Amino acid sequence: MRSIFTPLVIAATLLTGAVQAQAASYAIDPAHTYVTFEIGHFGTSTNRGRFDKKEGSVQLDRAAKTGKVEIVVDTASINTGFAAFNTHLQSADLFDAAKHPSMKFVADKFTFSGDKVTEVSGTLTLLGKTNPLTLKANNFNCYDNPMVKREVCGGDFEGTLDRTQYGMNYGIDWGFPKTVRLVVQVEAVKQ
Repeated sequence: MRSIFTPLVIAATLLTGAVQAQAASYAIDPAHTYVTFEIGHFGTSTNRGRFDKKEGSVQLDRAAKTGKVEIVVDTASINTGFAAFNTHLQSADLFDAAKHPSMKFVADKFTFSGDKVTEVSGTLTLLGKTNPLTLKANNFNCYDNPMVKREVCGGDFEGTLDRTQYGMNYGIDWGFPKTVRLVVQVEAVKQ
């Protein structure tokens, strides 16, 4: 009997190795990755800003339908297009960039539809507090980039958070909303 099962064990081992070989590491491309936020302003308009400095990595295994992501954002790099507003956002009233120079999104739960990532769930650490955050994919794709001659994967993701869970309470008494919409465009290059 041993000789009958030996080919099956070898085949299973080879198949497992082939599936594991599809796992890949990717580095966030800062030129094609944007982390932006939107929050209402007295019910009339929407304030928007982005963070210009970010870095991170992605582990992705489309065959096993698993992944991990870590993105670190420099909170002092906030850019709204208006210097005085940037300075206020960096202050202790809001992002407190001097005391908390970064925020971090870490996720290890990827939801797939076929080969496409549809959702990434993990945690966001902001102002020293960590809470769950899920980002839904509006778009996801992997392609062979003709310029860098490597595979690139990425997409457009969005989610909402309650900023008061992180202790960011500025303006709540005046009617500023506590809900913030995050929009993340990300591309990562296979290493």
